[in-house]
Amino acid sequence: MSNPLALIVDDEPDIRELLEITLTRMGVDTRSASDLGEARDLLDQQTFDLCLTDMRLPDGNGIDLVREIGNRYPQLPVAVITAHGNMESAIEALKAGAFDFVSKPVDLNMLRRLVETALRLNTTQERPDHSEDHDYTPTSTMLGKSSAIESIRAMTLKLARNQAPVYISGESGTGKELAARLIHDQGPRSNQAFIAVNCGAIPQELMESEFFGHIKGSFTGAVSDKEGLFQAADGGTLFLDEVADLPLSMQVKLLRAIQEKSVRPIGGQHEISVDVRIISATHQDLAKMVEAEEFRQDLFYRINVIELHIPPLRQRQEDIPLLVKNILARLAAENTMQEPKIEQKALKKISSYPFPGNVRQLENTLERAMTMCDDGVIRMEHLNLPEASQVQAEIDEDQPLEEYLEQVERQAIIQALEETRWNRTAAAKKLGLSFRALRYRLSKLGIE
Repeated sequence: MSNPLALIVDDEPDIRELLEITLTRMGVDTRSASDLGEARDLLDQQTFDLCLTDMRLPDGNGIDLVREIGNRYPQLPVAVITAHGNMESAIEALKAGAFDFVSKPVDLNMLRRLVETALRLNTTQERPDHSEDHDYTPTSTMLGKSSAIESIRAMTLKLARNQAPVYISGESGTGKELAARLIHDQGPRSNQAFIAVNCGAIPQELMESEFFGHIKGSFTGAVSDKEGLFQAADGGTLFLDEVADLPLSMQVKLLRAIQEKSVRPIGGQHEISVDVRIISATHQDLAKMVEAEEFRQDLFYRINVIELHIPPLRQRQEDIPLLVKNILARLAAENTMQEPKIEQKALKKISSYPFPGNVRQLENTLERAMTMCDDGVIRMEHLNLPEASQVQAEIDEDQPLEEYLEQVERQAIIQALEETRWNRTAAAKKLGLSFRALRYRLSKLGIE
């Protein structure tokens, strides 16, 4: 089997030689070009597995080459070499379709990891495509036949092919974490860790330690060294859910970690290089928060290289019957019970309901209905849903959506607490939350 072949495009002989030696030692054959013209000729003559190009070339810009390769050779990953600290160029290259970037002076360890990740793309391309397999397991794909979901499935496959930071927007309960997992699972990092963290559930005084780790004795209570989330996700993906909840002081430190691709544990003397893909999400409007100076513009610019919007369930109601079928099957398997049936009248009602809490509310509704039905058939009376027109009117006119969702969340939490006699651990389990996440929500909603 022949070695992978890389195209190196740089007008500096020393840089070309450094890259050639490094890749050759990795078992990668190389061809080199000193400008765009030579690069185009080589691309016409041979099939490459990877391209590394400098940003500034004698006859043009490396971003021009990124766009050309994206149009002519869409399966070829391109990484750009940028000047140190020039994040604007790096982000522009990622937006143009670059797989990743590496800054000068070139960190050889980071370069090797970039090359390894890029070459793994060839193996992930051969995986089966489940986009049309609507009975595929709910944890593996976004279920639905609507054009909106088909578009999202196609977009996640495309996003899996590069390392650009992705910002997933959408209302609470739409499946933003599922979309993030899809991007991870379909990409070259799928064999590495996917670490999801709810930024709003971490106490502010522990945030730096949670994200970056700490050294034993660095503060009271630091009885041993602790690995941070960035180190735990090294080589994989770090999903920052509810990133809007990060305090401004932490936003500064997060921005630096993302830009420098390194972290320093509390009490540590040295930076630790980390190779992490960042995917973030929130149900809040980050652009408005930037305008209100509640979220740093430079961090927003850095994490929002590519945006993926997940539509609310009420805009894809044709997907509800399939979701109902799969959710009931999963809940039955989890509880080792026979899968219940749902009467047609009840399915019709559920399929026309606007679900302000989206898929999460649909799951909670079905789980509650399963516990209420005695003969294995879910009927209208088991759904406990208000009239759809009433809910839609509240969404459209009387209340802002987030205010309505907060009300729904409050009711669901109070109901779970009452059903468990205010046992918070049991209530958290019933709601599918961690104890810490429930504690955060109780504080946020002012529930004593």
